[in-house]
Amino acid sequence: MPDRFPCEAVLKDGKRLYLRRLTSEDEGALYAFFQRLPENVRRMAWKDLSSRAQIHHWTSDIDYEKTLPIVAVDGARVVADATLHYRRGGPLRLVGRIRWLIDPDFRRRGLGTTLVNHFIGVARTNGLRHLSCMLATNLEAHAIEVLIGLGFKATLFPAYGIDPDGKPHDMTQMVLGLV
Repeated sequence: MPDRFPCEAVLKDGKRLYLRRLTSEDEGALYAFFQRLPENVRRMAWKDLSSRAQIHHWTSDIDYEKTLPIVAVDGARVVADATLHYRRGGPLRLVGRIRWLIDPDFRRRGLGTTLVNHFIGVARTNGLRHLSCMLATNLEAHAIEVLIGLGFKATLFPAYGIDPDGKPHDMTQMVLGLV
């Protein structure tokens, strides 16, 4: 599927990063990035970010027709990981799902907005009708605000998510119409 990567991203403070597709050579840098994330972020991630086997699977079995994984790099260091997930069939085949994680040192600097805007462009190019994501309401309140500013609609689901300790968390589903 066509995309606009690699490319340069300039953050609000003028810092320049490189955005590109994830490759098999990124395994070590991606693992190191995930280990730098705060514990509360890693605990609520969709997959076990402490698992080297999981990271190996993601970097060795890349199917760009199914998932577009993007990394933001500062030199050789991964500072963000973002994915656009495609569905191959069914009633949601024209709905892309997006996920992203950003190094705490690079948050609130426009990187998340840049990544989502790139995915909006890729999704439109590929004929998707909607983009969606599910966020932990209390942990990702700023991301929810940013997505609303980009035109996403929010739907709150009280106590929809459960953390590893069994504590319920409100989740917010974000949906953007592209047509």
